[in-house]
Amino acid sequence: MHIPHEVNVNWLPQARRALGFFLPHRWALAFIMSLTLAMAALGALEPLVMKYIFDKLGADSISPLLYGVSMLIGLNLAREGISGLSNWLAWKVRLKVNHGILDATVARLHALPVAYHREETVGGIMTKLDRGVNGFVSAVSDIAFNVFPGIVYLVISLAVMFRLDHRLSLIVLFFAPLPAIIGMWAANEQTQRERFLMERWTRIFSRFNEVLTGIFTVKSFAMEDAEKRRFMTGVEKANHMVLRGVGIDTGVGAAKNIVGVLAKVSALLAGGYLVIKGEITAGTLVAFLGYATGLFTPVQGLTGAYQTMRKATVSLGIIFSILDAHDHMSDAPHAVPVRKLRGDVLFDVVSFGYDGKRPVLTDIGIHLRPGECVALVGPSGAGKSTIAALLQRLYDPSSGAIFIDGVNLRDLKQRSLRSKIGVVSQDALLFNDTVMNNIAYGKPGASAEEVMEAAKSANAHDFVMRLPKGYDTVIGERGGLLSAGERQRISIARAIIKDPPVLILDEATSALDAESEMAVQQALEAVMRGRTTLVIAHRLSTVVGADRIMVLKDGNIVETGSHHELMKAGGYYRNLVSCQSRGLAVSAA
Repeated sequence: MHIPHEVNVNWLPQARRALGFFLPHRWALAFIMSLTLAMAALGALEPLVMKYIFDKLGADSISPLLYGVSMLIGLNLAREGISGLSNWLAWKVRLKVNHGILDATVARLHALPVAYHREETVGGIMTKLDRGVNGFVSAVSDIAFNVFPGIVYLVISLAVMFRLDHRLSLIVLFFAPLPAIIGMWAANEQTQRERFLMERWTRIFSRFNEVLTGIFTVKSFAMEDAEKRRFMTGVEKANHMVLRGVGIDTGVGAAKNIVGVLAKVSALLAGGYLVIKGEITAGTLVAFLGYATGLFTPVQGLTGAYQTMRKATVSLGIIFSILDAHDHMSDAPHAVPVRKLRGDVLFDVVSFGYDGKRPVLTDIGIHLRPGECVALVGPSGAGKSTIAALLQRLYDPSSGAIFIDGVNLRDLKQRSLRSKIGVVSQDALLFNDTVMNNIAYGKPGASAEEVMEAAKSANAHDFVMRLPKGYDTVIGERGGLLSAGERQRISIARAIIKDPPVLILDEATSALDAESEMAVQQALEAVMRGRTTLVIAHRLSTVVGADRIMVLKDGNIVETGSHHELMKAGGYYRNLVSCQSRGLAVSAA
């Protein structure tokens, strides 16, 4: 199985940036570090107590034995108490750091332009966010709260060991670097494997998210088994890499343990010989073996820390790929908030193309006067929805400019601008929440009375009251427990309660049957009154009453006028109407 080559990452600047997430908790970290120092010191005392006990075993009195055992019990009780407090505090800091990184990355994801989200799948983003944040926090926590105490214990142990016997210390030190060398040899493969698995899991869950989102399509084409096979095949390949890695890691761990065993056996042989010769006491040998046993745990911990940091570079790369994602749509430094809008909209010779490709719009000129209803019609791909997206400044024009009340959109704060624009689209996105909260989404903090009034204006109140719990009914993911017409009227109520001066209706009735369309159309007429409205429609019967109709074709406005004027002109619009309804064309002629 191919593993992509490791990307050269200058991880030190990233590490310095990442440590910024820990700075707000530096005093808590300092206290935890002091506790780990205390634990390391207590752990280093235990072999000396064992030396005392074994050196005193030959005495006639049992008192030294009881005293030594009491010291061992006291040391372990104190160490366990400190360890429990340290562990609780460490988890508290870890969760706060996790919260801080999530806050920064989620805020960034919300701030990034639509173009970023068009390139990334939802499942991929979620996988990256989860594995990237948790991977980094786990790595740093392991280093800070496990490796650091091991280093302290290592320093104390070495100092005591050389005081006990320098000859035995040199024997143990001969083996000490070997686990680190073994770990460094394995680290490159582990880093490459971590990066490969991250990419693999991202692809797997990106597709799985798409399948679950489009489950109706999957079922309608009887592709359940095929999608299951695709998913499980991906999982099996990833698991194969995991198992291969477990095999390598197990072998590396075994090699490190064997080195530790060889070191202890060598120390035991040499120390036993020195005891027999009377050059050291049995207690000294017992203490030394205790230190030698504990010595290789922090040595392996240091090796693990290196490997952990190499793996953490993958997680850091993911986190900063989000935080550093290019945002060409950020607010200008001089941007000002929108105070009050009359709703005067002007597209001044606007051209636009996605990703610098073939232009979708060319030299578009549109003027919506305050309170006017302008409809955009034309074939699919003509650029109608793109105009709506540009008006919300989800994208910027490639050339030209868009003005609202005489101010360039680039000079306005985006969130402030969008708060003044209401949107009702064909695919009304509702949340798996109550009807009340879905409508109030348009005006956070709205009262129940305001929600009900908006629902009444949208012709939604009656059917809502027939739901099992009325306005407190949870309507399922994407409003799946409601019909298309009911979802649309909830969406309209959400736009009404927002009370926007500018309204965009993007194919708001195209997916509805005739009966539902009539109810929704009545609701739309209520929300359109007194507002500047841009209507985008394929179903031309819905735009007959517009003040002006603009016909788009191949990114250009080819006709403008009222329905009656365009029908009389006998151009492209009349052909569109004829294709949909010969009766409407005849009556209008």
